[in-house]
Amino acid sequence: MPGSAADLLFTGGPIRTMDPGHAVASALAVRDGRIAAVGDREVHDLAGPKTEVVDLRGRVLLPGFQDAHIHAVTGGVELGECDLSAVTDVNEYLRLVRSYARSHPDRDWITGSGWSMECFDGGLPTRELLDSVVPDRPVFLLNRDHHGAWVNSLALDRAGITATTPDPPDGRIERGPDGAAIGMLQEGAAELVAELVPARTEADLLDGLLRAQSMLHGYGITAWQDAWMSGGSGFADNSTAYLRAARDGVLTASVIGALWWSRDSGLEQLPELLHRRESWSTGNLSCTTVKIMVDGIAENFTAAMTSPYLDSCGCATGNSGHSFIEPEALRDYVTAVDAEDFQVHFHALGDRAVREALDAVEAARTRNGVRDTRPHLAHLQVVRPEDIARFPRLGASANIQPLWAAHEPQMDELTIPFLGPDRARLQYPFGDLLRAGAHLAAGSDWPVSSADPMQGIHVAVNRVLHGCEAPVFLPEQRLELGVALAAYTSGAAYVNHRDDSGRLRTGYTADLVVLDRDPFDGPAEAIGDTHAALTYVAGARVHAAPDA
Repeated sequence: MPGSAADLLFTGGPIRTMDPGHAVASALAVRDGRIAAVGDREVHDLAGPKTEVVDLRGRVLLPGFQDAHIHAVTGGVELGECDLSAVTDVNEYLRLVRSYARSHPDRDWITGSGWSMECFDGGLPTRELLDSVVPDRPVFLLNRDHHGAWVNSLALDRAGITATTPDPPDGRIERGPDGAAIGMLQEGAAELVAELVPARTEADLLDGLLRAQSMLHGYGITAWQDAWMSGGSGFADNSTAYLRAARDGVLTASVIGALWWSRDSGLEQLPELLHRRESWSTGNLSCTTVKIMVDGIAENFTAAMTSPYLDSCGCATGNSGHSFIEPEALRDYVTAVDAEDFQVHFHALGDRAVREALDAVEAARTRNGVRDTRPHLAHLQVVRPEDIARFPRLGASANIQPLWAAHEPQMDELTIPFLGPDRARLQYPFGDLLRAGAHLAAGSDWPVSSADPMQGIHVAVNRVLHGCEAPVFLPEQRLELGVALAAYTSGAAYVNHRDDSGRLRTGYTADLVVLDRDPFDGPAEAIGDTHAALTYVAGARVHAAPDA
């Protein structure tokens, strides 16, 4: 085989290329950070005296995973704060908050995240619970999905929130019978307190990014799209961390930064976004996407639906959720952004939000023509059948978060009863989207849910959480294993405009993951037992499990 010796040679196990033209090989060579050859015995001819030979020992080699929707800096910072994500018990939450406060006596505010709504009656925690463990400092804790915050009395006092404080247009202050705030702030109402929380320092943000990057490489993730690069709804401006890491060469992953579209502003913000795209795209960082949040979430009744939510008795309410941007304005904004060759990344969860986002993509296609901007809609909890066929027709990708498509308390107690049986059957229609010809990409939305791709793939295939005894959630929407893996590799690579990655082809960048077992060789119920043993970015090893 022509060419100089390889730097790396992988052999001794199946190589699943995710390339339809050459699905499985037995050897792969890497030279200068790119794949020099993929094949079988003939690839061994590229081995030279300095070639590092990696014996797979029967393990499987895949393209590195890519996450199409994640909040890496936020998640990494929160790992160093009061992290409640590992438990689902109110008493444990209070123990962890008390312990964190005692071990951080110098902190003016106690901040953290990760609590689950289903642990509280009606999904609503109270300020009195936090007052019992931290009465002397304000507490601000984002919930698991980051669409609401649990605060104590002192935090409410600092923000001046009383019974007469009006709800903001994009949020809700949960109140008791007397109108007083109970300590739960939904969506934009969380900003009333969040704006008072001391800003995270540049060092905090950089530490968070590097902490997250190490964890993500440990899951086999080599690239991602950060869905909240700058500003908005209580999230810090993460650009400083990414820019520092990219310029210093410590950002080993390839990252697409999604620039936040402020729903309180209009087209006047476009020049600043263009400036950021130009000045913030450096090294492994490209800020070529605009993130538009169309609606909220179903659990707090802010996801935009085509018909009203139900109440606890099963009767229709007067609430159909929130469209954070008026549909006509959304069409204008998306058309203008698309005309500047930005990709648009939509948060669209309810069926009305999905329709409004697709309408905006259609308006852009009509006015601008079809451009290679690759818009994608994330979350897609409820999608009307008549809208599913619009995805392939408009060239809009379905950015799925598979871990959410399963029976668990938040779904069974806080979602299905308030959607009703007919609408609940429209949730997370992965199979229908695939059959319609939609392009599928996958992401985790970490820290909302686990960043481990194998856990998401497990649910995409089984529609049951790994290790959970529960009925299969809408079994007709299950995906085959190869399709689910493609969503986390070639599918996400397409959304990320990384056209030389996501498959193992000669000339492609050598972003690779070695899994400790081949998930195709075992039962579907064991997919979630799979872990990343080795991870490589451009041919450089960035993760090795202890037993690798």
